[in-house]
Amino acid sequence: MNEAMTLQLVDLSLGSPQENLALDEALLLEAESAAAEGQEVGYLRFWESAAHFVVLGVSRGIEKDAERERCRADEVPVLRRASGGGTVLQGPGCLNFTLVLPLGYAAGLGDINQSYRAILDPCAEALGLDGTSMLGSCDLALGDRKFSGSAQKRSRYCLMHQATLLYDFDLELIPLYLRHPDKQPDYRQQRGHLDFVTNLPLDSAALRERISGAWDTVPVNEDWQAPGLEKLLAEKYCNREWTERF
Repeated sequence: MNEAMTLQLVDLSLGSPQENLALDEALLLEAESAAAEGQEVGYLRFWESAAHFVVLGVSRGIEKDAERERCRADEVPVLRRASGGGTVLQGPGCLNFTLVLPLGYAAGLGDINQSYRAILDPCAEALGLDGTSMLGSCDLALGDRKFSGSAQKRSRYCLMHQATLLYDFDLELIPLYLRHPDKQPDYRQQRGHLDFVTNLPLDSAALRERISGAWDTVPVNEDWQAPGLEKLLAEKYCNREWTERF
């Protein structure tokens, strides 16, 4: 890792899922702009949504992945994020951590497959739970049950790695709002949602402490201000055409 660089730690949950997704991408854009000017900026952000929502990977289809009619009836928003990967249900009890890193921050980040290993192996070790490992291409599992999924958006100089951590999530909701995925890792072995996922035996404070301990971080200053989100919200996260384009 680049020992000269310290990541800025942002523990900030905004008021809506759309704003939370937009802030992750805004941090990537800020780091990319800095890198283009020869400066290195990186972030580790934690956030958790107070409301349930379905979030599609950037290229996933609503009808294929989401139980759309039930989502509509129960007023569970279906949104789209900027990173790849599959579709997930989020809400209380699902902690998100987002890493925004220059590609030169650590060995392997320039290659997408190696980058997942470079990021997730330290996180698995930091959790300190026996049986925790990276499985599939971008999951963390306890034994053979998934508790964390990841996805990335990559730009010229930087990457954004978005990951979830289930710790007190209402797992029974997952099959209500998500269809069985057409693409899945081999270790899933066609298991249904409830036989595949699990919650971690840690609370959100412990997760924050352990994941941040895997990285060289310093909390942002008290006068730190989040980047503006208006353009991203208008063009993507609150834009129905962008969300429903697949």
